[in-house]
Amino acid sequence: MKKYLVYLTATFFLVFGFSGVASANTYEVKKGDSLYSIAKKHKVTVQQIKTWNKLKSTTIKPKQVLKVSAAQTQAKNTQVKAATQKAYKTITIKATAYSADCKGCSGITSTGLNLKKNPSLKVISVDPKVIPLGTKVYVDGYGYAIAADKGSAIKGKKIDVFMPSKKHALNWGVKTVNVRIYN
Repeated sequence: MKKYLVYLTATFFLVFGFSGVASANTYEVKKGDSLYSIAKKHKVTVQQIKTWNKLKSTTIKPKQVLKVSAAQTQAKNTQVKAATQKAYKTITIKATAYSADCKGCSGITSTGLNLKKNPSLKVISVDPKVIPLGTKVYVDGYGYAIAADKGSAIKGKKIDVFMPSKKHALNWGVKTVNVRIYN
């Protein structure tokens, strides 16, 4: 009887494959997902997902399987590093503001967030070489935000903070602010 159960189980996996077996380290993209929403769900950054999956852009497709965590050894190394480092670093940056209220603006960030449908989101546009996309930050005078967009005018130590309207963006003006970048 035992041999029969082993045979039956083995046959089942050979016939139906292992596709139904879920892995805690992967995620199958569903319609409407963005890299940002997947990163938030798995408590990782967009940049980490892009690196682990060798993605050159933020374009993803339904049914695509993404790695959403590093190998266990890398996770252990990260925990050791985190225990010896500060939770954030602070940099001083020139900050301007933008909105999705302009004619011809799609309102979709480079990480896939729809700012027109979600005007209350706290998003900053960054130079990914300075602040990687998907990074959590605290901007003085603005609050906690996510680096979820990039713009052609954003180079070096400069950011744009997202405002729900053009009026709010104009009121912000240009400021020099401290930005805490969380690891």
